[in-house]
Amino acid sequence: MPYVSKRGRRPDEYASKSSHVHVIRDPSVQEFLANCILPKQADQVDLDEHCAILFQPVTPNPIHHIIAIDGGYTEVPVRIEFPSATICFFQIGALIFSVADLDTLDETPFIDPEDISKLRQIQRLKFTLPVRNITLNGETSFRKSVRQAIHTFFRQSLDDMLLIDTLKWFVFEEYAAQLDEWMLATCPLCDSTHIPLKRAAMTRDYSFVCPKCRGEILLTDVFRLHEAIDEELGAGGVLGYVITTVEQMVLVHLIRLILRTKPSLLQHILFIKDGPLAFFGQTANMHKPMRQLVNFLFDHYDLNLAGLEKTGPFVEHADEISSRLKEGSILILDNDYIYKYVVPGKADPSNPYGRTTYYGNKVIFKTPTQRMHVITLPTRQILTHPQEGDFYNLQVILTNVEKLKCDMYDDALIPVAMVNKLVSLANHPSARILQKFAISSIQR
Repeated sequence: MPYVSKRGRRPDEYASKSSHVHVIRDPSVQEFLANCILPKQADQVDLDEHCAILFQPVTPNPIHHIIAIDGGYTEVPVRIEFPSATICFFQIGALIFSVADLDTLDETPFIDPEDISKLRQIQRLKFTLPVRNITLNGETSFRKSVRQAIHTFFRQSLDDMLLIDTLKWFVFEEYAAQLDEWMLATCPLCDSTHIPLKRAAMTRDYSFVCPKCRGEILLTDVFRLHEAIDEELGAGGVLGYVITTVEQMVLVHLIRLILRTKPSLLQHILFIKDGPLAFFGQTANMHKPMRQLVNFLFDHYDLNLAGLEKTGPFVEHADEISSRLKEGSILILDNDYIYKYVVPGKADPSNPYGRTTYYGNKVIFKTPTQRMHVITLPTRQILTHPQEGDFYNLQVILTNVEKLKCDMYDDALIPVAMVNKLVSLANHPSARILQKFAISSIQR
């Protein structure tokens, strides 16, 4: 790492402009590059080996409402000079609208602003997280401050139910036969491993006592985010995990709310999540209770859920093969296809793609109007070679995905585009305004 100017009296240290010669001439570097394999291009993909199935629109449409969930965050410095400090603002939204309202818009030659307002019934959740060199009053360390900030966010109410209570309902499977304990990988205080969190021992504050150090463990520590938080380097490495986890906990909360009020509504609601149906990084262990909940809903109620990807290798691959896939085709991605054409590696029958992160499998859907979508759909178990019958309500979900087409962006869907517009935080001017707001509000 180069030296940087701290007081403006001396210049920054710049990188050498000739050191690349040593890298180019190094035999080990040359050997490494010779062994690298690039992803296959569209003309190298053999689609005949992986036959696409036919899209068959479902009528009448059993889906009456769409709920789309997305979130955004922006990281802003609140002190630039040494010691620098950073904070992060999060905003998560759940957008709900009626399919009938959408059909009405399609039938009218002119769109009334009042009609558009029907598609903007959104609930926003906001919270703030210290990222670097910031502690909360009453906390003795940066890690404790981050843990407490997450726990405090989950203590808020959404539709007269606490998010933290939903987390308890989710982790201990209170919707079915209750689990007596959850095995926490590491204690956030003493780093002891395999800590049993007894459901009966949980306090009113949704916390537990570590049997090793007698310190307080918070229920939100089940996300294991504390394992990637460093007192010196900060929490910048967990921000992406936080937003995807909270988005899916909001999804669980809404499902619980429907089960509590009118379970029969589930069969008429399509949930759309921005991004794949998976938990990544430190939170990857959450895919197990999520799959348990999915299977419970499959057995006793109904579930229409789709994860829509907008970026990433699968989206890039779908764009590459779009000209070779017929309109109205559904390409189910199995282990062999993924590791041969999308992800570097070799397919292992005993190790399905996403085994430790996903609670569903992927399909590529080319709509009759030639739009390309990469969609994750929940499955009972992670499968190496999923078939059409492994996806519940496949044609129903895709019928509504095709109905939600949006011409604002390439391959866009109305609810995903709208919810992103309503919760995302732009670098300019949002980040700048939030920075000034944070600096003026934080006590120095």
